[in-house]
Amino acid sequence: MTYTEQEDSSAIMHKPAVHEHQTLYHHKPLTLSDKIAYGMVHAAARIADLLFLKRYGHRAVVLETVAAVPGMVGGLLQHLRCLRRIRDDHGWIKTLIDEAENERIHLMVYVRVAKPTTMERLLIMIVQFFFYHLYFIVYLLSPRTGHRFVGYLEEEAVHSYTCYLEQLRDEPHKNIHAPDIAIRYWQLTPDARMSDVVLATREDEMRHRDVNHGFADKLVLNRHAS
Repeated sequence: MTYTEQEDSSAIMHKPAVHEHQTLYHHKPLTLSDKIAYGMVHAAARIADLLFLKRYGHRAVVLETVAAVPGMVGGLLQHLRCLRRIRDDHGWIKTLIDEAENERIHLMVYVRVAKPTTMERLLIMIVQFFFYHLYFIVYLLSPRTGHRFVGYLEEEAVHSYTCYLEQLRDEPHKNIHAPDIAIRYWQLTPDARMSDVVLATREDEMRHRDVNHGFADKLVLNRHAS
């Protein structure tokens, strides 16, 4: 199967839901684990603010290279944990792998809009190297912290795409025609613009946010029940 065929075959699965999400939802950090996860995301977001300012397309490229890592790492470690404990995963593995795939497609979309510079490509390689190993260790020691971290990361992604959307509305000349890959993936209309792409991306990120906060909450409940 070719890459394009893979994109088309998964388009229906990841089509944005028709229901609305709360774009301003924020999970208040309660435990030490929550506060550590939130602090890490908050610090990274402020660094991104300094590096990219209002270059939201370039920010999206770097964000998605990071956001695509946790799902694959979490899926792998959940798979190994289920093998060790000889138990069912209750759908967690597929959900996490699908999340990673969805974020990878986001990257393929935004790299066509904001061509990353040589420095940005170098930054991506460095950030991905350190983030992969850091997240692997965090998830290995505390899956709850790992999922809470992703929940907060997705909250930041929702905020970033909301700002991107506002910029496109304030500066219509930047609201260019949607890339073909985005039209195929989200099954948008042929005349779709970047604002439609950003809306669809934000919907995906809100879903990831809710799923990961939900996983973290469930792990807390399981811990109290055991």
